[in-house]
Amino acid sequence: MENIQLNKLFKVWHLTVIVLLLLLVSIGGITRLTNSGLSITKWQLFTGILPPLSAEKWNEYFSLYTKIPQYTELNMGMSLGEFKYIFWWEYIHRLLARIVGLAYMLPLIFFIIKKHIQRNNFFYYFIIFFLFLFQGFLGWFMVSSGLTDNADVSHFRLAAHLSVAFLILGLIFWSYLNTDNANLSINFSWSTAFMILFLFLFFVQIVFGAFTSGLDAGLIYQTWPKMNLNYFPEEVTLKSFFSKELLFDRAHIQLFHRLNAYLIFTIFLIFYIVNLSSIKKNIFYTNLLMTILLIQIILGIVTLTSGVNIYLAALHQLTSVFLMMTILMMMYKLKS
Repeated sequence: MENIQLNKLFKVWHLTVIVLLLLLVSIGGITRLTNSGLSITKWQLFTGILPPLSAEKWNEYFSLYTKIPQYTELNMGMSLGEFKYIFWWEYIHRLLARIVGLAYMLPLIFFIIKKHIQRNNFFYYFIIFFLFLFQGFLGWFMVSSGLTDNADVSHFRLAAHLSVAFLILGLIFWSYLNTDNANLSINFSWSTAFMILFLFLFFVQIVFGAFTSGLDAGLIYQTWPKMNLNYFPEEVTLKSFFSKELLFDRAHIQLFHRLNAYLIFTIFLIFYIVNLSSIKKNIFYTNLLMTILLIQIILGIVTLTSGVNIYLAALHQLTSVFLMMTILMMMYKLKS
């Protein structure tokens, strides 16, 4: 009886952390899109839990912000009221990150003490724990890149921060799917191998999505299917596409982000047609994956053509989370 209750609590723990992570990723996206991430210029793990509670404290935070390049180059003349708007997004993001970390760590200790986690799975759950710690470091490492010489954070560090967030969420969701059998391994088959490839291309897309966001690459070509008058930007050549420009130039990054989306959709369509007869028992999840993929592509196009509307862009990022979760769900169904 106790084991049944523990198993229920185990599932509730996973679901709670997953919901909190979904919320955290959503708020993180809005924080990035509103350029709020640099509003708090200090990393205060414990003293930063409370927000400013007096006019003096607000002025202190605002004074620190006025000394960084983002203020002097982009937001000169910003009022205290405008600063409070961006401050609250970053504050909520940091506070929620602390809550999520505790929501994972404390129950983990409880379930280890209760011996509800098998010894052969210890490494898996401790990897997630260390990823949480690493994510905290990455968050500050990212913010610090925009405090001295640049008006914005490094797009490489932003991509790392976002990728680790998706990795943590993916690992916890995979654990949730396997709570009844505690078997966290993957059964390899051609279909599973395809899903792994699909997941790899998805993470590549997440990285270039972060590059696109970090460099505001979505603001230079806002037409579809063409990029202004051409399908390929004039500044992009075959030689330059396979050079370091792919990692630094906005036109190259936006083009790759588009092409990889087309590649992902094409590969999945081929898989769907070729394996239609063998995936009938999982047809619901296959169709669900196809639907979310189509929604994600449409959201990407609409976000671009809207002039990168903040709410559409945030929804585009959130949908990518559900796309990853559906891929993992499909992998789970293929092994069961």
